[in-house]
Amino acid sequence: MTESDSVANSQSPSEQRSRNLMLGIGLGAICGLIASYLYSRAAEEHDDGDTGAARSISTGQLLAVLLAVLGVIRQVAELGKPKKPGKK
Repeated sequence: MTESDSVANSQSPSEQRSRNLMLGIGLGAICGLIASYLYSRAAEEHDDGDTGAARSISTGQLLAVLLAVLGVIRQVAELGKPKKPGKK
């Protein structure tokens, strides 16, 4: 048994849920901040400088990003499920 297992077992389900939500909020904020920074930097590097208008995002690109995010959310949700016997 590891230290994290003993900490998880000593907390009530309500405390553990609160801790998980706070961790998720923090990680989501950090990932969102990094993503927006990278997007802004890429947009500035490829800016033509004349109009100053932001380049529009196509529906296809937005849909691809949305599906990728949903895939990550699904994988995170699977982490909380117990492992099935016989699988590694």
